[in-house]
Amino acid sequence: MVRLDKLRKHHLKAWRKRLEGAPAIVSRSKDGQVRTRKRSASTVNRDMAVLRAALGRLLAPGAPRSEAAWQEALHAVKDADGRRDLYLDRTQRRKLLDNMDDEAKPFVRALCLLPLRPGAMAALTVRDFDKRTSELTIAKDKNGKPRRIQLPPEAARLFSAHAKGKLPAAPLFMRSNGKPWDRNSWKLPISAAVKVAGLPAGTSAYTLRHSGITDLIRLGLPILTAAQISATSVAMIEKHYGHLGEKSAVKALGRLTL
Repeated sequence: MVRLDKLRKHHLKAWRKRLEGAPAIVSRSKDGQVRTRKRSASTVNRDMAVLRAALGRLLAPGAPRSEAAWQEALHAVKDADGRRDLYLDRTQRRKLLDNMDDEAKPFVRALCLLPLRPGAMAALTVRDFDKRTSELTIAKDKNGKPRRIQLPPEAARLFSAHAKGKLPAAPLFMRSNGKPWDRNSWKLPISAAVKVAGLPAGTSAYTLRHSGITDLIRLGLPILTAAQISATSVAMIEKHYGHLGEKSAVKALGRLTL
C-alpha cells in the first residue's frame, strides 16, 4: 500500500503493467464458470480512466517527465478503439431476434430499435417512458447527463407493452426473476443466438448500437443529431462514422453543377 503523498510514477507504471497483463472477464455462467480474454487496449483505457479521474480529484499533476508526474503513467493508448467494423444489417438483426430466447428478445429488440448503450437501456424504469407523448427519458448513461428523445411508433409500442401493469420504479425491461438486465445476463442469450443464427463471431450488444448509428448516418441524419440521440460526442461520431457520409456529400456536391 502506498500513501497518496508518496505516490510516484513508477508505482502507477507497475500497476498499469499488472492491469495490462490481467485477463478481462467476458462472462460468468450460471454454474460460476468464468470466461476471459486478453485485455484489449480499449479495455485498459476504460479501466485506467476510473483511477485517473479519482487521483485527479485528490492530487495535482506532477512536474512533466519527473517521478512526481504520476499522471504520465496513466495516459490513454491512442486510437485504441479504432473504427467500429462489426456491423449487422437489418436482415441479420432480424435473424438475431428470430433466434433469441423469449426472455431476452424484448430487451434485444429495444437495442435494435434505439442506438442506446446496453447499460443505459437496462437502467430504464417504467417512469422514464411517457406513453402519452411517446417520450423517453434516459436518466442513467455513460455521460451522466439525462436526455429525452421522441420514440418512433414501433419503439413506442414496444415500450408501452413492457410498461403496462408495472410500478413506476420497476425495470422497463425486466428479467423473469424481476431484476433488470446487466452485462452478465444479456451476454449469454446474445452469444447463443449469434451462434445458432450463424452471425459473425464477436457480435455483442454493443454491435447493435454501432449498427443503429451506422444506419442513421447512412440515412443522412446530421452528425450532431446522431450524437445527441446516442449520447456521444460529435468528435466521436466523426471519428468512427464520418466516412459513411461520403456518399451524401458527393450527392450534395453534385447539385452544385451549373
